[in-house]
Amino acid sequence: MKTRGRIIAFLLLIVVFAASISTTTSSIVKDIKLGLDLQGGFEVLYEVQPLKDNQKITEGVLADTAQALSNRINVLGVSEPVIQVEGKDRIRVQLAGVEDQESARELLSTQANLTFRDVEDNLMLDGADLKEGGAKASFDDKGAPIVTLELKDASKFADVTQKISQMPLGTNLLVIWLDFEEGVDSYAAEAVKEEPKFVSSPQVSQRINSTGVEISGSFTVDETKNLSGILNAGALPVKLVETYSTSVGAQFGEKALQSTVFASIIGITLVGLFMLLYYRLPGVVALITLAVFVYLNLLIFELINGVMTLPGIAALVLGVGMAVDANIITYERIKEELRIGKSIKVAFKNGAKDSFSAIFDANITSLLASVVLFYFGTSSVKGFATTLIISILVSFITAIWGSRLLLGLLVNSGIFDGKTWLFGINKSTIHHADEEFSALDLPTKFDRYDFVHSRKKFFTASIVFIIIGMILVGVFRLNLGIDFSSGTRVEILSEDSLTKEEVITYLESIEHPSEDIVISGENSEIGVIRFVEDFSQEEINGLKSTIKEDYGVEPNISTVSPTVGKELVKNAIYALIYASLGIIIYTAFRFEWKMGVAAIVALLHDAFFMVALFSIFRLEVDITFIAAILTIVGYSINDTIVTFDRIRENMRRSKKIEDAKELAIIVNKSLRQTLGRSVNTVLTVVFVVVALMLFGADAIQNFSIALLIGLIAGTYSSIFIAAQLWYVLKKRELNKRGAIDVEADENKKKWGSDEPVV
Repeated sequence: MKTRGRIIAFLLLIVVFAASISTTTSSIVKDIKLGLDLQGGFEVLYEVQPLKDNQKITEGVLADTAQALSNRINVLGVSEPVIQVEGKDRIRVQLAGVEDQESARELLSTQANLTFRDVEDNLMLDGADLKEGGAKASFDDKGAPIVTLELKDASKFADVTQKISQMPLGTNLLVIWLDFEEGVDSYAAEAVKEEPKFVSSPQVSQRINSTGVEISGSFTVDETKNLSGILNAGALPVKLVETYSTSVGAQFGEKALQSTVFASIIGITLVGLFMLLYYRLPGVVALITLAVFVYLNLLIFELINGVMTLPGIAALVLGVGMAVDANIITYERIKEELRIGKSIKVAFKNGAKDSFSAIFDANITSLLASVVLFYFGTSSVKGFATTLIISILVSFITAIWGSRLLLGLLVNSGIFDGKTWLFGINKSTIHHADEEFSALDLPTKFDRYDFVHSRKKFFTASIVFIIIGMILVGVFRLNLGIDFSSGTRVEILSEDSLTKEEVITYLESIEHPSEDIVISGENSEIGVIRFVEDFSQEEINGLKSTIKEDYGVEPNISTVSPTVGKELVKNAIYALIYASLGIIIYTAFRFEWKMGVAAIVALLHDAFFMVALFSIFRLEVDITFIAAILTIVGYSINDTIVTFDRIRENMRRSKKIEDAKELAIIVNKSLRQTLGRSVNTVLTVVFVVVALMLFGADAIQNFSIALLIGLIAGTYSSIFIAAQLWYVLKKRELNKRGAIDVEADENKKKWGSDEPVV
């Protein structure tokens, strides 16, 4: 009866999961907001500067400015804009899905200081005389678009118009300005231009006893709506200067979304197939929990009103590879218990219990790196970190609770008793229970490898690479993207294939020469151009309209000022330092300080490995490269923690370590026992990363390459550097003390330190 009940419970849970996921996923996905890199739009970081010499930029001024920007955005009709005050003098604005980016940017940055002047530029009226909400888009008698203004005081306007009307013919003009700059602008200079800066200059021939003013000109309907909207929103209390901007054409966003979703499906499918073929029955459970994992990630992201970006999708897919890591740790433990003759029920119980510590520590250290990335990251990188944090938390829940609940129902039903082949175990490898064989005594496929004995070879190989790498980095330098070096980056999308020579010729023809050009895309249809200068808003608008006219597609343009570039470098360094400190402190607390030191040395080794290869192959280093390094920091420490956890377990079993030979045996045994798990977990993440690299959007290709390099380096360092370095440090302690009493040392630990309490 119990057997039937557990199977029915399992099937009911599957039905509930399937029904919930199938009926709600489409609506959840539909409600998730897409970032500007997936649907087009732009992002601007403004530096807030005072309008007057004695003006101070306070929190209140920043809040008022943010509100004024929000009012202007409402005029555009953009849904759910992102406006964030950053630091003491910065405001970041993100508008995803806006179609007319040029008009939107002008609308945001225009000071909107309305003034009425005579031809001698004397101030007659200003924005304070405009009635609240008094600007309206309308049409004149001939049907031409105009803007009507309602003023507060009819008598004041009558006096002004009377004064203007008495001026000589040709000078009796009421000149209407937006953002008139004293000492810079003048009617005389602008009147001779084809497109003068002032808005309008109507002739006044008589006193006007009215509060109504009409502004006419060669307006479009949209322009009158924007102008009336900006006047009603009011003038900005400060001056805004662009220090960083990025804009993505809608076609680029759509292309990036399609290719990255396709890559994600391939990556997740490969992970699922691997788990199914290698772990069989537990692999089936892993597939179910993976589906729940992806669903919960999307659900939580939608509930917190998150904005899904291109790196965010990559983080979600990467999270799938990392999520199965916890399953693999548990399943490998279960297989060990089965091999020493334990029943399937006992093996499941022991495997789940013994794997918890390693899973918990690995997830906490990965979470530390993700939180640091979120704190120091900006824009899409912050979105990547958010998704990664959610993925880590959800993977812990699905692996610890979900997988064990489902597998427990199957195992405890008794149907699978004795069927060890369903867990990937050959009966010929199982020891009889009477042998009293321990899982820590099991032979492995790697028993012929003496890792500790070869440690000097590994250390030498790494040191040689580091020295060569330092020389090459010194010679070649890093190919810094505009995030760190400042400047402007332009992406052109063409219907036909492009050549570098063709793009160079084109840029010269539009008077924006550059030879820093990279051609990419499946059919060489994307041209990426870098300029040393950080273009102004006017230059960006002009370049966008020219390229769109010539190629039919709006380009992506990003610009970073030198100030912001320096800050990004500083934040990147801080992020690496704080992540390293957090990991070493936690590792020392949970294990011992020697393991923390060994882990950080291995992580620095991994980071430098990535930096050196990016320098040698001239790959661009941008802000997502830092995200990749911190992701690898979290993943590599994950791998190292599992190895250290097994070393600690083997040490506890030995109780007392007499000499270096015994210590070496423990390290070798631990590495051999965890090596299979290390290979399997890195394979699952590699499946995902390679899929993103081959089929994902070009914007995350370098990010994917960095992850792949980091994964290989991280696996190498966990096996050949971290554990060996800990052995060297522990051996010195052994030489000083004569012997290590493991049980006594654990009882004497204080705050995780392996130093005895004084």
